Amino acid sequence: MSLATGPAAFSAADATLPDLLAPGLALVFVGINPSRYAAAQGHYFARRSNRFWPAFSRSRLSLAARHGLGTEVLLPEHDGALLRFGFGFTDVVKRASDSATEVTKEEFTEGVPRLVAKLEAARPRIVCFNGLTAARAVLGRSAGLGLHEAPLAGARVFAAPSPSGRNPVSNELTDWYDRLAVILEEG
Repeated sequence: MSLATGPAAFSAADATLPDLLAPGLALVFVGINPSRYAAAQGHYFARRSNRFWPAFSRSRLSLAARHGLGTEVLLPEHDGALLRFGFGFTDVVKRASDSATEVTKEEFTEGVPRLVAKLEAARPRIVCFNGLTAARAVLGRSAGLGLHEAPLAGARVFAAPSPSGRNPVSNELTDWYDRLAVILEEG
């Protein structure tokens, strides 16, 4: 297994991102697993090529957080501060990797009940899977993009396209987050 070198070098055995969860959040973003780069930086979606922060910053979903933080552009460094605006972050699998394709079926099998337990404890209003790989690992192979009928851990479920720079996004990711904002506003 190769490890990152230079400023982002770290021990692969210890690498992960902490869950950013609290009781009663409006929304929890769920990824597949942290990238090694993000784990080394200590922030979710930290790689510049990742589309999460630019899309989230342009969406009305983040409007109150941007105003509250006094910025028009949210960055990975804002992830922890978003808890006070009702946004949390976690992953199906907590082991960091260079690519989500490295996550094994066994890791997903072990990660799903852990994720559900975390969500049951946090009780968010909505769970948003960032990408169908994460959604399908938890909800089943037929899971698609958008709002789902069945709740998860008492929360409404939404799946958005993956923000990874490695994945083509057929629809504008900001539009998906805007749809999510409408669902949150509707209650």
